[in-house]
Amino acid sequence: MNKDFNLFMSQLQETNQTLDFFCDFNKISANVADVEMSLNTLNYLIGKDDMERCVNEIWQRDSKVFEVIGILIAVRDDGKKPVVDSHGKVVLMKSYFESSNKVVEFLQETGLALLLQSRRIKNLVDYVFGIETGLDTNARKNRSGHIMENRVAQLFIDAGISFRQEVYSSEFPELEVLGTDEKRFDFYIETQKKKYLVEVNFYSSGGSKLNEVARAYTELAPKVNSLADFEFVWITDGVGWKSARNKLEEAYNTIPSVYNLTSIDSFIEQLR
Repeated sequence: MNKDFNLFMSQLQETNQTLDFFCDFNKISANVADVEMSLNTLNYLIGKDDMERCVNEIWQRDSKVFEVIGILIAVRDDGKKPVVDSHGKVVLMKSYFESSNKVVEFLQETGLALLLQSRRIKNLVDYVFGIETGLDTNARKNRSGHIMENRVAQLFIDAGISFRQEVYSSEFPELEVLGTDEKRFDFYIETQKKKYLVEVNFYSSGGSKLNEVARAYTELAPKVNSLADFEFVWITDGVGWKSARNKLEEAYNTIPSVYNLTSIDSFIEQLR
């Protein structure tokens, strides 16, 4: 196959984002469900002027409900989150949930006490659903990769290509050439001629990671291809590569099998 890097770059797609990319509502709903009972108990605090008395009342009934209040300030892993207290001392956030007095201090210093007293929040379950929706945007980069993997998988299925996903190098003694670190490949395809180890990704925007990925695959491919029965294949797309064009070009010229979503058909033809 004749390789044309300029053509490859011109084919890069702007996005692979479908409308279900933006929010994973199943995951959001599950996260809210995990704390819903505690949040319903904490709804008692809404509109209360004597916050200290009300916190004590809840604490006497069930002190564990306060273990979820970190999510009210959009912090999930509050057990390991270090913060500076009012005395300038670094403490773990979870220390604020060890007594009713500390809970009151947490509510006051975060501003939650005033927010709850003002009734600007009507229901903590709905409020946390909104927070979880916002936090879910942090997972979008991972979802973009999964969308690309799913799209490539569907192309293989449509073409009648048998494959496995998430295959580890430890399955193949020959791949000891890769070193001691275990490597996970997105796809594994075996034909009568070759065993293909396939990596897949998509980048809508630039960043230092793209240079690292291109460099890593430039080093990985020759090791895999040194084995007569194996071939490394990289399927990548996205206009984010325009910001790392030089590093991608180096990889493109080093790795024999680099495809995007437009040129992947030529790879599929080789597999038939």
